[in-house]
Amino acid sequence: MTLTEALNEQMKDESFKKEYEALAPEYEIISSLIDARKACNVTQKQLAETTGIAQSDISKIENGSGNPTIKLLKRLADGLGMNLKVEFVPKTQMVLG
Repeated sequence: MTLTEALNEQMKDESFKKEYEALAPEYEIISSLIDARKACNVTQKQLAETTGIAQSDISKIENGSGNPTIKLLKRLADGLGMNLKVEFVPKTQMVLG
């Protein structure tokens, strides 16, 4: 069974699905930071040196155990030569038919 297949199976459980969807924004931030850092070919250590943010704090953010503020995310974006974009988008409603 692939990871996607396992996830699809778990998503049939409403309590799992609700919790998974609640964590989606956090995982999107983590993924965006990792992708941006890799696109810039920058290590956590290099980003720490550029931003003055401890490498251990960057690691915590990337592994999901940190809870960064918008201000901290802005510093990370600046250190990568990027802009931080936060947006509110309408929730989509699934139509069952």
